[in-house]
Amino acid sequence: MENDGSPSTQSPAPFKPWQVGLLTVLACVGTTLIATPLIGHLDLANIVMLFLLTVLLIAVKLGRNAAVLASVLSVLLFDIFFVPPRFSLAVSNIQYLVTFAVMLATGLITGQLAAGLKQKAREAEIREQRTKALYEIARDLAGALTLEQVGDLARRFVGEQLGADVLLVPADEYAHLQPAASLPAGNVDLLLLKMASDSGQTVRRDELSGDGHASLYLPLRASLRTRGVLAVAFPAGTPAPADDSLALLEALASLIAIALERLHYVDVAQSSQVKIVSERLRSSILSALSHDLRTPLTALVGLADSLFLVKPALPGNALETAQALHEQAARLARLVGNLLDMARLNAGQIKLRREWQPLEEVIGASIKLIEGALAAHPVKVTLPPGLPLLEFDAVLLERVFCNLLENAAKYAPPNSGIDIAAGEAGDCIEVRVCDRGPGFPTVDNDHLFDMFVRGDGSAGKPGTGLGLAICRAIVEAHGGSIAASNRPDGGACVSFMLPRGTPPVVEEEKL
Repeated sequence: MENDGSPSTQSPAPFKPWQVGLLTVLACVGTTLIATPLIGHLDLANIVMLFLLTVLLIAVKLGRNAAVLASVLSVLLFDIFFVPPRFSLAVSNIQYLVTFAVMLATGLITGQLAAGLKQKAREAEIREQRTKALYEIARDLAGALTLEQVGDLARRFVGEQLGADVLLVPADEYAHLQPAASLPAGNVDLLLLKMASDSGQTVRRDELSGDGHASLYLPLRASLRTRGVLAVAFPAGTPAPADDSLALLEALASLIAIALERLHYVDVAQSSQVKIVSERLRSSILSALSHDLRTPLTALVGLADSLFLVKPALPGNALETAQALHEQAARLARLVGNLLDMARLNAGQIKLRREWQPLEEVIGASIKLIEGALAAHPVKVTLPPGLPLLEFDAVLLERVFCNLLENAAKYAPPNSGIDIAAGEAGDCIEVRVCDRGPGFPTVDNDHLFDMFVRGDGSAGKPGTGLGLAICRAIVEAHGGSIAASNRPDGGACVSFMLPRGTPPVVEEEKL
């Protein structure tokens, strides 16, 4: 395994190269000095063992290159000081050449094996340390609560293991990168960031390494989508990361991606929980207020009507006051009714009474019900021949048409028409209610169907912003959908879809 030059993978180097060479020479010379007095007491084969032991020790302590130098020096010193004729490189017996060759080969092989085993042991220790570090950061990431904590953990890990700096660039819910300020903006290549995010593959540019420039970009791939990019900047003079360092960074990127995905779902769960609780509280308040107000409002409407039956009749001014009182009480009663209906719909307490019936009947009943509000707006109904029967709750669908027609009449200019049209759209029937008013805002029209939300042009117009919310709740209860749009030639349109279903077969009556 090659050394990548990072601080964590380099073996400790207490000696410089020239010091290593000097120590090797001194060790071989020392062995020669120790073995010289033993001439005549030990065979030359045993003295060779002393030199081989020296080569082995040098390989273990000083490394592979020192072992090679020690092998060559041992052969030369053994030849000069121990093989006759001594103090000369000449050899009297040709058999000693075989001894030199075996001694040199044995020394080289022994040195290589010893140095290799030492290197493997060092690499195993490094892998153990990195595995432990990955376990610890996985534990820390599991407890991280914010994006900043995740970034700090990643920066500390890479700094300790590789001596590099990192930039965590998260992606929003639309997969758009959001660069932060952990590194100077000029040290991060935005194009490489986008390439890594879009392709989902690691992007590296080793020529950019140095002076704090990020040269490695790892996508944070989670189970559903890429959660961002991890940019790594190595210090100046550091060689390109080796395979083991790259594998370590990829493992870190996977852990960070899991942590970011967990944070995302925690945020989603918390926001959903808050929304559910707030909607439940709002519905409870609306239901309580509506029940408490309905009875006195009904009595108020009844008392206003009774003023018209007083004998003798009231003066003209009093009758006008009674009429205004009746209208305002009726409007307040409708408002309370809307609040109560919204509370029931949100609570799921309304059961649909579905029946197969024609759509034109409920449209006609709705127009008749609010004909006073439509006095200045002619209504045009366009239904195609052969429109099938639909299964719906007539009372609730009548409320949908009434709310949509009241809205259209409220915002459309006087004497402008209101169009109601229906048609087949795949497995559904689409119904459209359009007017000639100012239209809806062009941004986020779906927000108009939330409770208590009103359009931009609603200033001075009576209402609470519940009409469209009730329409959506009723349509969705029928298994349909509703949307708002603007007409190309001016005006607003609200369209809703109802499931077509399979209507029953109506047999013709026999005469």
